[in-house]
Amino acid sequence: MDSLTHTVIGACLGEAIAGKQLGKKAMLIGALANNLPDIDVITSLWASQTDELLIHRGITHSILVATIFSPLLAFIFQKIYKKYPVSFKQWLILFGSGMFLHIFIDAFTTYGTGWFEPFMNTRVSFNALFILDPLLTLPVLIATIALLFLKTDSLKRRSWAKFGIGMFAFYLLFASINKIFVNGQVEKNLSIKEFPHSDFIATPTPLNNLLWYIIVRSDKDYYIGYYSIFDKNADISFEKINKNDTLLTNASDPQQVKDLIRFSQNYYCLSVVNDTIVYSDMRFGQLGGWYKKNAPFVYNFNLARQGNNKIGLQKARFDSFSGEAITQLFKRMGGKQ
Repeated sequence: MDSLTHTVIGACLGEAIAGKQLGKKAMLIGALANNLPDIDVITSLWASQTDELLIHRGITHSILVATIFSPLLAFIFQKIYKKYPVSFKQWLILFGSGMFLHIFIDAFTTYGTGWFEPFMNTRVSFNALFILDPLLTLPVLIATIALLFLKTDSLKRRSWAKFGIGMFAFYLLFASINKIFVNGQVEKNLSIKEFPHSDFIATPTPLNNLLWYIIVRSDKDYYIGYYSIFDKNADISFEKINKNDTLLTNASDPQQVKDLIRFSQNYYCLSVVNDTIVYSDMRFGQLGGWYKKNAPFVYNFNLARQGNNKIGLQKARFDSFSGEAITQLFKRMGGKQ
């Protein structure tokens, strides 16, 4: 999830766990604890693009690191704040809940989280949340703002902390129920349509949990569709996308390509744009695919130019979502008749 979401849920947790003892410092420390796994972003200063993709949400987001560093940080902070009546158990709960909740929430998104590193490089992805979801963040943000303004001795502080945490938990449950429902609808469609496939993923479209983006994978092709939980017609229309993986032979760096395929969990396709071979990680969706066909994918890398003019791996850029795309997104969220 985004840093703001981690920060506000950490602040509410800090208040609930140690607010009476630490005052508003508990919110700050809680926010710090919840953001600690993202310390891996500093590797962007020296790592290659593909290395950065695999490092982020890797070892620092593992169960092992959270298990080791929670008691270590609890011990350190108990020494630093020894004048405050906070037990080692409270410090352990504060840092443990922050770090473990962070890696748990991140696993709800598509990016993938390395829970089992360094023993296994399998990434955990529940595909139940978009990385930015205002309805998830807003109630917790409101609670955090209220806690910042309320006096430390206010009896309302605990209620606001519980409200923020409770609304957050409710939305995770809501998203999980939607995920199960949408997966069921996709499976029904696939059983009726009977086109060959090996796997599929369904993940929310930007900024919501109502309209879902679906990728069905076969050996050489993909089928992309969209489904809103408010759709009255359960039939899902699919658009066929060719994998075009024969273009991989022209890539400048085969190892980088292997890393990209590992990162995208085999949900990728290739295309040629202005003589440049473009690798698209399909899991992150399309720019406006919910209302137009052949929409470009969001997450792309330029592999090489056709012919002998090879280029190094580059992150491709697309324009941001247009006003029409946002308008059509909200319209499509409401369901098709």
